[in-house]
Amino acid sequence: MNLPFINDKVFENIDFTISTFQKAEYDNCTFINCMFTDCYLANFSFLECEFKDCNLSNVKTKNTALKNVTFTNCKMVGFPFFNCDRFLLELHFNNCNLSFASFNTLNLKHTLFNSCALQSSDFTETDLTLATFKNCDLSHAIFKYSTLEKADFTTATNFSIHPENNKLKGAKFSTENLSGLLSMYNICIE
Repeated sequence: MNLPFINDKVFENIDFTISTFQKAEYDNCTFINCMFTDCYLANFSFLECEFKDCNLSNVKTKNTALKNVTFTNCKMVGFPFFNCDRFLLELHFNNCNLSFASFNTLNLKHTLFNSCALQSSDFTETDLTLATFKNCDLSHAIFKYSTLEKADFTTATNFSIHPENNKLKGAKFSTENLSGLLSMYNICIE
């Protein structure tokens, strides 16, 4: 099915839980202060789009294409990224609430998470090679069988990563947050 093509358009202050959001291919569009909570975005396509100050919590994303998409100051609680189209998936996050988001089994190499809340997010079997978690809160985030090689956790907080169940070669940590690698061993660090 060929979708309508919408490019270079700005959508501002629209509540898409009330107004209809046209299923289309959005190219180089900007969404500012829009409400998408619980919206059905399956089979939509976003290429080089930016979402600013939007609420995308609990959206449905089966086969949604997110190609070079930036999210800034967005609330994305429970966002099911794992359902998105994986072809050319590229995401950038700045100051977003990504709590309870599901990234499991995705290729997120080089992804920047900047000042994000990632509490209870799922990164099971996710490839996060060279990803950066700058000033991110990772309390209760799940890292299981994840590839974290050369990932940067130097300013991340509250994470718990089991070294034996994840690939960590070349990953960066600070001396202040090393306890996140040892918490499962029930040892006292002073």
